[in-house]
Amino acid sequence: MLYAFICTDKPNSSSIRQQFRPDHMKHVQGLGASLKFAGPFLGDDGSPIGSLLVIDAADRKAAQEIAGNDPYGKAGLFASVDIRAWKWAINPPPGL
Repeated sequence: MLYAFICTDKPNSSSIRQQFRPDHMKHVQGLGASLKFAGPFLGDDGSPIGSLLVIDAADRKAAQEIAGNDPYGKAGLFASVDIRAWKWAINPPPGL
């Protein structure tokens, strides 16, 4: 099942995002084919203010484990992480 991670950064946390970005990227890239897409939300000034990831996981518990292992989350970057089951209804990739 697909799960969307909707992550909102804490205010004034850009230094945490920059410091832990290499570890976060390694974590996300390590998800392999489970990762469907990902990227930052941007503020009006174009700077990152959160993250969106969509992953394929066996169940909510597995999705929560993936989110819990994200270095951004472990570093305290996020004010909130909302994990929602999600269905790719328009323009899904083949086989999904």
